[in-house]
Amino acid sequence: MKVIIDAYPVASIRDIKSRGVWLDPKAFIGPWVEKRVTVEGRELSLDEIEHTILRPTFKDPRVHYAVNCASFGCPNLRPVAWRAETLEADLDAAARDYVNHPRGAALDGGSLKVSSIYKWFKADFGGNDAGVIAHLQTYANPELAKKLEIVKAIGEDAYDWSLNDTGGAKTGATR
Repeated sequence: MKVIIDAYPVASIRDIKSRGVWLDPKAFIGPWVEKRVTVEGRELSLDEIEHTILRPTFKDPRVHYAVNCASFGCPNLRPVAWRAETLEADLDAAARDYVNHPRGAALDGGSLKVSSIYKWFKADFGGNDAGVIAHLQTYANPELAKKLEIVKAIGEDAYDWSLNDTGGAKTGATR
């Protein structure tokens, strides 16, 4: 959130570049590779937090519902901090919220359209379309779960990188 606030107004987090990192192509499409946070004396980038710490440590696909880049395509941003005491229930709730929203999964004429998160991190969701579909079924409401029973493959994926703000920075859009 601080990265967005410091750069605001921006239309997308991808408009914020990583400074001082010239060899990594990701430096030019977002703020992910610049060291921005210090934890216990160690400087970390957003990429390191997600891909070196959270995903490998927890080995739980629900971590993707906790990581948020302030894009409209992201899972919902929680209004309160994650807490150890309620983490399991909160991750389940976040998974249900996202899976059951068209940003997460939607069926159109029998074709399954999912968030690109499920493509980018397919390995975290079972490694193939069947694994992703099984994950979706775990958190789907009864109506969506029933529709997913006949789906064998993902038809397409999409992700909206526009900033999920209420002010409509630069784009005039309100989300």
